Amino acid sequence: MNAVELIDIKKSFDGGHEFVLNGLNLNIPKGSLTVIIGYSGTGKSVMLKHILGLLKPTSGQINVFSQNLWEMSDKDIMKMRTKIGVLFQHAALFDDQTVLENVCFPLIEHKRGVKLNLIKDIATKKLIVSGIEEKHFGKLPSELSGGMRKRVGLARALALDPEILIYDEPTTGLDPILTEMVDDLIHETHHREKGKVTSIVVSHDLMAAFRIGQHIVMLDKGKVLHSGTPKDFLESDIPLVRKFVEKGTKKKYGL
Repeated sequence: MNAVELIDIKKSFDGGHEFVLNGLNLNIPKGSLTVIIGYSGTGKSVMLKHILGLLKPTSGQINVFSQNLWEMSDKDIMKMRTKIGVLFQHAALFDDQTVLENVCFPLIEHKRGVKLNLIKDIATKKLIVSGIEEKHFGKLPSELSGGMRKRVGLARALALDPEILIYDEPTTGLDPILTEMVDDLIHETHHREKGKVTSIVVSHDLMAAFRIGQHIVMLDKGKVLHSGTPKDFLESDIPLVRKFVEKGTKKKYGL
């Protein structure tokens, strides 16, 4: 069973003269850890916005949890989004809210009627499981390291117990040590929630995909160029895939 299905998706922002997504077909198996890779400008971010229902395709069909997204009412789309957690590229925390308040925010917004002390209990559990100690709960994001901000962002993404967890370029701009920490965090979170969460990681980092991905998909020119296991990518004869693998391997080992 698939958590997400994109069927012949085309998206144009100029009335149909140029397509950012150009016949994209993609199935993301339920419970998998899928990594979407590709060079900049291949349509990765636009694809994510389609899955979240933030963009409507020019043509094609999007199924999330086996439901056609654009046959849903606005109310049902909003309800569907509560089942999807997103860890944004730069964590996107509220600067004027504490660590605990940031994680409480989605619970307050979507769990109307739940008492504040229960909301704080849920947020506390999500922070602890994401590796944040209680002594940091009262701090503002500006007082945290980059790695800790990522962990708080993850705790917030987990707050509503999502069925799909999306990581949007989670290691962009990070040093190698912090990159590995974030990769480990994604891997640990997925396996801790095994069977309950489908993880989708959008990245340009091939070595991260190899470290954590069960299923890897490479986009090019708005469609799927190649998909499979890390072994499938290493053995591929597709020139652009080989170039991407070569570049990623050389970067990893400093060659």
